[in-house]
Amino acid sequence: MSEKYKIYHGGLFFVTLTIVGWMDVFTRRVYCEELIKNLNYCIDEKGLQIFSFCIMPSHLHLIAKTENKLLGAVLRDFKSYTAKEIIKMIKENPKESRTEWLLYMFEFFVKYNKHNEKYAFWQQNNHPFDLFTNKMIDQKVDYIHNNPVVAGIVNEPQNYIYSSANPFTELKLSSL
Repeated sequence: MSEKYKIYHGGLFFVTLTIVGWMDVFTRRVYCEELIKNLNYCIDEKGLQIFSFCIMPSHLHLIAKTENKLLGAVLRDFKSYTAKEIIKMIKENPKESRTEWLLYMFEFFVKYNKHNEKYAFWQQNNHPFDLFTNKMIDQKVDYIHNNPVVAGIVNEPQNYIYSSANPFTELKLSSL
């Protein structure tokens, strides 16, 4: 693994958690709310600090660090738990019109992911990018907040509900 993608204790990192095959799973409010709930759990119970975030249809951007544990361990636990919960929600959601297709694709991607038995939900790597200057932090915050604008989802960053640009976010953010 290159030095560029190593997590070390105490560092501030830009990370992207991506669904296998870049599938648009987070188009349903219920799945996004599950991510928020579990991120808040990690904040309260695992020492995760999130300074900026955005849930896009196929991925999640974070600027984060941890207090006690290594960020990679917290993200691993978060990904493992949310994968199981969201797959369960997909199976049980009578309004989910894509259940068969999503489950088929999660099963298909298992062959590329030796850590999973039946379904693969998240891609393995988070590609953590070390943010060690204020300029880098500002660039990544702008990138995160403008992601839904560039994607044509909203006209203004603050109008996107699942972003730290929105002043009414339910995620417990830390201040930079």
